[in-house]
Amino acid sequence: MDPVVHFELPYDDADRVVRFYAVVFGWKLQPLGAAMDRYILATTAEADVRIDAPAGAINGGLFPRKPDWPAQQPSVVIGVADIRATMNRIDGAGGRVLGQPMTIPGVGEYVAFLDSEGNRGSVLQAAMAGDRTAG
Repeated sequence: MDPVVHFELPYDDADRVVRFYAVVFGWKLQPLGAAMDRYILATTAEADVRIDAPAGAINGGLFPRKPDWPAQQPSVVIGVADIRATMNRIDGAGGRVLGQPMTIPGVGEYVAFLDSEGNRGSVLQAAMAGDRTAG
């Protein structure tokens, strides 16, 4: 099975969304700035730090809403071993890949998709240790 490894939420106002999730849920939010397209990392569980972190807890991120992007709604990111093979399976199973994979430096290859029901999701092939193309 390919696991859910991350979640994503769109936002309209960075300051407002950071304040909301910090105040309501105690999340740690880290705006990455213009170089990373104003993406905001969301730490919801410190599994690598806390021994009592809940099993299955994941972290996520928030992205700025854009008028020309399709399907901007909350979604999950699924970790896969081979992003291109997964893209082929998405297309073959009645889904639609939204564009081409993008390289996230130090993280891996990422692409969004719509499933057979029109729900947005995305897949991530993690960068291999020592892979210079992803970081």
